[in-house]
Amino acid sequence: MIYKVLYQKNADSAPVREQTQCIYLEAESERDVRLKLSDRNINIEYIQKLDGKHLDYEKNSPNFVLESI
Repeated sequence: MIYKVLYQKNADSAPVREQTQCIYLEAESERDVRLKLSDRNINIEYIQKLDGKHLDYEKNSPNFVLESI
């Protein structure tokens, strides 16, 4: 499964919408996503599972780069 993770770079500061970034990961579950990202100092705002037409839409985005962790 592919997940889209919205996050802030600094885990210690309050989230600001304009500074939200995203990464795409392949993982078994949301918990697996959190485990894979646990070594990074980021503030995870939202984890979204992508499938079907939504995944196709995201793949057409120039920002779609599947990270391998």
